[in-house]
Amino acid sequence: MAGRIYRINIKSNTPGQRGLPKRSVESALVTRMGVGRDFNRHRHEKKGDDPDMALLLLSLETIQELNEEGWPIQPGDIGENITTVGIPYDSFTTGKKYRLGAAEIQISQRCDPCRNLYLLPYVGDEKGPNFLKTMLGRRGWYARVLTEGQIRERDIIDEVAGESHHNGE
Repeated sequence: MAGRIYRINIKSNTPGQRGLPKRSVESALVTRMGVGRDFNRHRHEKKGDDPDMALLLLSLETIQELNEEGWPIQPGDIGENITTVGIPYDSFTTGKKYRLGAAEIQISQRCDPCRNLYLLPYVGDEKGPNFLKTMLGRRGWYARVLTEGQIRERDIIDEVAGESHHNGE
């Protein structure tokens, strides 16, 4: 199933801030460490720059569902690096490979919601617990980068056929 990149989202390393919300850029270089010019404090400080968490993908369709439920989420708010369109959320599963632009990625794990989402202005401490429950199973998917390369908004995302192996698994 082919989709496309709707938005590429980054946040620079700003002392005292977390990796959300992220701002949109038209293109970026994707490396094994993630999207160029993006810094994820949680991944860096707590996860040791785990390459299995290099990218976070979230579908525009999921954002639209959350909007319909009353959450005013915009692309990049949840901290995703790539907002996809045209690929149902549940189509992403661990081990699937995708080509997007010149890069190839492999889905590594589902992202669980965390308290950093409380920082969003429409969530806060009061709505936080309910928002975390709402986001359970819908926060996005982490991916490792198999082939580095340039990506652009509107690039096609194609599933890559073949076996999905990862060293150590």
